[in-house]
Amino acid sequence: MMKFKPIFFILFIIIFSITKSSFSQDPTFTQFYANPLYLNPAFAGTHLAPRATFNYRNQWPGIPGTFVTSAFSYDQHVNSLHGGIGIMFVNDKMASSLQSNRISAIYSYQMKLSRNFSVRAGLEGTFWQKNLNYSQLTFGDMIDPIRGFVYQTGDVFTENGTRSGLDFSSGILGFSEKFYIGFAAHHLTQPNESLLTNDTSVLQMKYTGHFGFHLPVNFNSSIVKEDETTISPNLLFRRQGDFQQLNLGLYIQKGPYVGGVWYRNKDALIVLFGYELGLVKVGYSYDVTVSSLSMATSGSHEISLQINFQSKTKKKTSTISCPSF
Repeated sequence: MMKFKPIFFILFIIIFSITKSSFSQDPTFTQFYANPLYLNPAFAGTHLAPRATFNYRNQWPGIPGTFVTSAFSYDQHVNSLHGGIGIMFVNDKMASSLQSNRISAIYSYQMKLSRNFSVRAGLEGTFWQKNLNYSQLTFGDMIDPIRGFVYQTGDVFTENGTRSGLDFSSGILGFSEKFYIGFAAHHLTQPNESLLTNDTSVLQMKYTGHFGFHLPVNFNSSIVKEDETTISPNLLFRRQGDFQQLNLGLYIQKGPYVGGVWYRNKDALIVLFGYELGLVKVGYSYDVTVSSLSMATSGSHEISLQINFQSKTKKKTSTISCPSF
C-alpha cells in the first residue's frame, strides 16, 4: 500500500483552494519597498530619475512543486505630466499547473501641499491572464473506490483553461523629507478569475496601508550624507477578503549597507540584507515560517535588484525618503 505523505496533502489543498475558492488572493513580496509599484501605484516617479526593478520570490521550497513569483517594473518622473509614469509585469507560478500574468500601466500625479509635504495620487490599469494546466490535476469525482483514478472530471473549464480581463487599482502617498504614509486599493473592479465555466472566483479588493519614518542617528555634523546611519521603523497592513496581514519592522542603513528585521503576524519572522553599489541596489531576504506549516515549507527566499539611473534634468520636485527594500 502506498504511504500517504502529509506534504503532498498540503500541496493538493493549496492548489484546490485557489482553483475552487469563492475568492482569490494576491501573491506577496516581503521586500515591498523594493517593488514599490506593486505596493502602491502612487510610487510611480517618486525617484524622479528613471528606475528599473527586478524581484524574484521562491516561496516554500520545501513543498514539492514551484511557488515562484517574479516581477519587473520601470518608472520615472515626467515634468510635463506633473507626475510619474510606470509599467509593471508580474508572473506567478504555482507548481506546474497554475500560472498568472499581469501587465500594468501606471500614472501618478504629484501635488505639493506645503514647502515640506507633498502628495501623489496614482492610478493603475492592468491586463491579467490566468492559466490552469488541468491535465496535470486530479479531482474527487475521478476516483473509483476500488480501481482508483479511472473517470473524467465533471468540472467544465474555460477554453484552454485560461481566463483574462482588465483590472484597475489606485493609491495615494503623502511624504516629507523624513516621513511617509500611503494607502492603496487594488482590484477596484473585482474581476472573476475562476477557471471553471460554472463557478465564480472573485479577486476581491485588496486594501494596503503603509507608514514609516526615515531618521538619521548621527550627531556628528562632519559625517557626509553617504556615510550616515539611518533607521526606518515601518508598519504595513493588508486586507483582502477575510485575509488580514500586519507587518512590523525596522530598517537600519550605514553607508551602502542595509539590514532589516520584520515580523509578519502569525506567519513569519523576516531578515533582510541589502547593499548599494553606485546606481545599483541588491537585496536578499529570508522568511522564517513560524506558522503551523514551518516544518514543511523551508521558509521563503526573495531577491531584489534596482537600477536607479541618473537624471539629466534638474530636480524640480520633492523626492521621498523611504527604504529601498
